[in-house]
Amino acid sequence: MEKKLSAFTVASVYVGAVVGAGFASGQEVLQFFGYFGLWGFAAVIVSTVLFIIFGMIILELGNQLKAKSFRPVVEEAGGRLLGRVIDMITVFFLFGFVVVMNAGAGAIFMEQFGKPALWGNIIMSVLTLGTVLLGLKRVIDSISFVAPFLLGSVLLLSILTVFFNFSTLVGNLDFFRPRSAAVSLWPISGILYSSYNIILAIPVLAPVGALAAVENLRKGALLGGLGLGLGAAAITAGLLAKAPGITAFEVPMIAIAGDISPLFRSIYSIILLAEVYTTAVSSLYGFGSRLTEPDSRNYKIFVTIASIFALILARFGFSNLVNTLFPIEGAVGLILLGALAYHPFKKKNFKL
Repeated sequence: MEKKLSAFTVASVYVGAVVGAGFASGQEVLQFFGYFGLWGFAAVIVSTVLFIIFGMIILELGNQLKAKSFRPVVEEAGGRLLGRVIDMITVFFLFGFVVVMNAGAGAIFMEQFGKPALWGNIIMSVLTLGTVLLGLKRVIDSISFVAPFLLGSVLLLSILTVFFNFSTLVGNLDFFRPRSAAVSLWPISGILYSSYNIILAIPVLAPVGALAAVENLRKGALLGGLGLGLGAAAITAGLLAKAPGITAFEVPMIAIAGDISPLFRSIYSIILLAEVYTTAVSSLYGFGSRLTEPDSRNYKIFVTIASIFALILARFGFSNLVNTLFPIEGAVGLILLGALAYHPFKKKNFKL
């Protein structure tokens, strides 16, 4: 593939890699921002800035190194020893993201369609595997096509919710339940949210960096980071407009959509499944391409086996996985962020 990717495509891939089951369902945003009320918006700002900065660093490193996977990027940023540690940790958590996305699909099928969660797990596993088996180009095409519609749907639902419940939102700005959050301090929550999502995005951002001009990469990182921040802020506002009752739902944004109309609920459920799909595809591709040669016979066998194991582990439940796995991933992701932050100072010829 030649370097023809536009800034919009780069931004769409960035957004699509992150806005999965946790983000668009509202569960992830509730855990990291919603429980802090007004301070949750401050945490969103922290995350947005970090998304922009580290998105630029990863994309430009991918460009310089002509990366085909994320390994060259993390080894360049962290050095030989630390880079290998970051590499192994990232590989482990990428598989964890595949598991969480499958669990999210199961939760949607159970809460919205009244079907066994296993149905959602299986369907998402098959769709994800089918896309990943077709290679990087199809991964980029699928994510960049779907992502703008996904972000738009999140914004529309949140805006409608705030519009119809504005007085409740204002009254709930002092809503503050840090003990229910993934971590109890909002600044740390904002940092951890971006750090584990950087792990989620790096599998596609690194190779995408090699497929676009530097100017488009920088614009793409800026647009993608702002899009993620805007989406998180909108969902936070929507959740606060429905607090505290909305905190009881496994997939709160679907419950909010149902309050508008049953039709809107059904439509958003389908859109949410598409969001789960984009993140699952990104994570599974990154996991498989790192441990095997993309498009090889071993690659196809490996991602198939990985999908089967992810399907089995997804049975632990969506909210349990989000609350337990994501904060750990965020803490570990700080190592990656530290290495990436230090790299521009280490390399004098590296410019953001």
